[in-house]
Amino acid sequence: MTDRPRAHLEPAHLRPPQPEPPRHEPPHAGPPRPGTPRRAVVAALAATAGAAALGACSVPPPRRGDPPADPAPGLAIGTVRRACLMQILAHPDDDLYFMNPDTQQAVDAGTPLVCVYLTAGEADGLNKVPGAPHPAPDKAGYSSARHQGLRQAYATLLGLEKFTPWDVSVAELAGNHLAEVNTLTDGLRRIELVFLNTAMHTTRHRLGLPSLWQDRHLSLRTVVAEGSPLRRPGAYTYDGLLDVLVGLLDNHRPTLVHTLDPDPDIQHSTEAARRADSEQRGYSDHADHTAAACFAWAALIRWVARTTAGGGEVPAFVVTAYRGYYNRHWPKNLPPKVVAGKAAHLVPYGGSPDWDCGNPSGCGDYNVGGKRPLTNRKGWVRSTVHRYPGPRAAVAAEADGRLAAYAVLGLRLVRWRETGVGSGVWGPPRDLGGGPLAPALATATAKDGRLLLFALRFAALGGHGANNAREVVVLEQSTPDGDFLAWRGLGNPGPGRDEGRRVGVPVAVTAPDGRVHLFARTAEKGLSTRVRESDGRWSGWRDMGGGEAQDGFRTAVDGEGRVHVYGAGHHAVHHWTQDAPGEPLTARTQIDAGPVPGTSPAALPADDGTVDLYYRGAADASVTVVHAGGATDLRGFDGYGPVTAAASPRGPVLLGRTAKGLVQLRTGADRSVRDQGPVATAGTALHIGGDGRAVVVGLGPDARPWLWRP
Repeated sequence: MTDRPRAHLEPAHLRPPQPEPPRHEPPHAGPPRPGTPRRAVVAALAATAGAAALGACSVPPPRRGDPPADPAPGLAIGTVRRACLMQILAHPDDDLYFMNPDTQQAVDAGTPLVCVYLTAGEADGLNKVPGAPHPAPDKAGYSSARHQGLRQAYATLLGLEKFTPWDVSVAELAGNHLAEVNTLTDGLRRIELVFLNTAMHTTRHRLGLPSLWQDRHLSLRTVVAEGSPLRRPGAYTYDGLLDVLVGLLDNHRPTLVHTLDPDPDIQHSTEAARRADSEQRGYSDHADHTAAACFAWAALIRWVARTTAGGGEVPAFVVTAYRGYYNRHWPKNLPPKVVAGKAAHLVPYGGSPDWDCGNPSGCGDYNVGGKRPLTNRKGWVRSTVHRYPGPRAAVAAEADGRLAAYAVLGLRLVRWRETGVGSGVWGPPRDLGGGPLAPALATATAKDGRLLLFALRFAALGGHGANNAREVVVLEQSTPDGDFLAWRGLGNPGPGRDEGRRVGVPVAVTAPDGRVHLFARTAEKGLSTRVRESDGRWSGWRDMGGGEAQDGFRTAVDGEGRVHVYGAGHHAVHHWTQDAPGEPLTARTQIDAGPVPGTSPAALPADDGTVDLYYRGAADASVTVVHAGGATDLRGFDGYGPVTAAASPRGPVLLGRTAKGLVQLRTGADRSVRDQGPVATAGTALHIGGDGRAVVVGLGPDARPWLWRP
């Protein structure tokens, strides 16, 4: 496929304006197609027409008066900030199921937490106790019980008694909207729960959050939880909810934002299986999760646009998006020790009718109480998967020996430089533009030494029937160690608008012949590629075939100069490579010498010219090394999550996380653990310096880069 129209991202002034038992959230039939007239909404929902539209949710265009997104560089970046984590959720417990243990690690490090729940979570109003007769429906009471469960869960997450009293108040938000706010403070640690409480079910056609996303003219009422200090329900419009979220972002100024998945995988299931898994038709997630994620990303984009419109600074924050019901369909990636800690916080959330918590409406969400998160066949709690996996920081050595670090900050690419060679101290950030970008980055170095940085961009911001797209973009140096050219769009391997929304994060590698190979996951969960010739010309996208694999592919070049790509499949590692250097890559036989992969496999050329793989098996804490002679377990490097590998004079260097989330490094037989400084967010980067020493660079919850030289 050739480049899409207007692939080159011109500066803004040259562009025309861009106008357990089944869970408590039942499956959703899907919203009307974008652009459906308001009078047709109910009929369309009744007929379940346009079921796929929500899965292909679009980032809405800026409202009149909001400036368009600008990929041009040169904006001022905010530098004065305190760490704050904000999570934007659809339902109470989305954070506990899908974002932990990341949330707990940030809170343990002293990061204040603000959780914003968009729906009341009232579902059908049945707070069912397994084995007991069904109670009478009570939506206000069930919402209240779930709020109580959250208070119990977060009190224990702080290490306090589960019935610790909270401060309960009412906050006035943008547009005269009111919300219940629960606050718990323990010394310097603080947790704030904000309940917007939009109704999940308003009619038998379920005009809830997904419909609000699709229809600017819809007014969605709120639910007043039993015992809430709120006295009457309100209502939200599409723009009203976005404005409230922007106001919350501007008020709290988070440096780290957690969202759900705005573009879930396409998932073809039978109707019975879909309903049993509580998924929307055609996609591997709940419809409310997708709508909440879309509102979150739209609010982030609008916040940056409004803040910078009058010459203000780009708000400095980083984002992590999390897969949801996706976890049901892939091997689990958390080992038992980590799962136990994660599930432990769902026990007080689920609560029990026997508890004396002081809330007459209930002491938790009994549907998921006790051991049910661990015994549920869906296994959501047994994985934590990032929607945009891979390194959040990219590291490069400059001509004078200093290191430069690149990362997405405020949805834009930013560069920091060391103040001196080996100082480990970063200078101020410089904005390189490109926004709005997803958080993961890929790098490659052309044969002449020019650096190329790749990212995934929210390319088209139109919604409700307008064009919607994601595209892979590249920022290329004009000369080695020189300035950068303008951003260039490389299009998308998806054949259509919906498929294009499923594109994965870019991965790149430079072959010995000077070609730069770019790869991206497709909507079919396979792999597609574009190749940059040594003269700078790019080929079109080419589908490489192969079976289904998870995002987060890894690359390597073997001793013969052949490029290899590896991905974690359902049952084995998937492999693509060349017959000879310079030839196209094709899918090969799956590598099943090791266990079923629970994480992406790191790849490293071996001394014999082959490629060794390093990964954790499904639900396994240890690292397996798959090499030409078979597979062996690597001792002394237990933990969770993917590992990164690099070659050094002392042998292979591995970067990973301990079971507690601390960064650990292994060089040869030596292991180091970084137990000082701020906790690391996802996607730390590994760099081997000219002296052969390992350098680890990451971003803390305060959105500042740190550097570790063990």
